[in-house]
Amino acid sequence: MKENINVMIVDDHALMREGIARILELEENISVEDTASDGNEAISKFKKGSFDVILLDINMPNMNGIETLRKLRDMDSSVKIIMLTVYDAREYLIETLNLGANGYMLKDADSASLVSAIVNVYNGGTYIHPSLAGELLKEINKKKDKSSMKNGIESLTKREYEVLLLIAEGLSNKDISEKLVISEKTVKNHVSSILRKLDLTDRTQAAIYAYRHNVKKF
Repeated sequence: MKENINVMIVDDHALMREGIARILELEENISVEDTASDGNEAISKFKKGSFDVILLDINMPNMNGIETLRKLRDMDSSVKIIMLTVYDAREYLIETLNLGANGYMLKDADSASLVSAIVNVYNGGTYIHPSLAGELLKEINKKKDKSSMKNGIESLTKREYEVLLLIAEGLSNKDISEKLVISEKTVKNHVSSILRKLDLTDRTQAAIYAYRHNVKKF
């Protein structure tokens, strides 16, 4: 990991921005580089700065978080974005994930969870607030019946099964390669194969699939 994870906090409430900044400034590997009070300001500052992770509120004046997320993704597909919001509605969760958010966290989460989420998404993982995991499961289950899911898990090789388990634990490709002593390219190939066999679109769905099917170590 590099020395600092550069973060921008985007929220229309000054107390929220300042409170989060104070929490993160206690972490030696996280640096709050800037803050913004709405989407327009966030876009302007993003063009001028260098950020690794953006904490993005949904409900803001001038340009809301969903539109801001869409514009940020058009500008840079690599920056990590965590939606930080009071909304626990499935519609917001699914829409933001489909637009490319790397995480979805409710504002009532504790500081340790926030720090963990930032580090996790920075390292290539995802974060979904625990109370919303069930909502994501419902969305996945709409597209698949139980028999096809069972056939899917049985189609995985032993190594793919191991990789799926580590994805569910929140490990990045780099972490998985180190743990299994294989190259990062090989891990990427396994991940692609897992997604194809299970008819999933991303790592978040793979993680939820693993939870749903109680994937455990051999």
